[in-house]
Amino acid sequence: MSAIDTNRIHGGAGSIGIGSKIWAALSAWNDVRMTRNALNRLTDRELDDIGLCRGDIERIARAR
Repeated sequence: MSAIDTNRIHGGAGSIGIGSKIWAALSAWNDVRMTRNALNRLTDRELDDIGLCRGDIERIARAR
């Protein structure tokens, strides 16, 4: 007598996860890019008003 196991997941175990990882990486990159661009558009006076200087932009953009 034979038995069939229907509870196994077939196909590449990581195939679904890799798409979401790529999407997450692209989203994170875009968030950093948009934050950096927004802060770079501010004047030095505006940056000073919020307690930042030009040298802080990269650190702030990459903070999570």
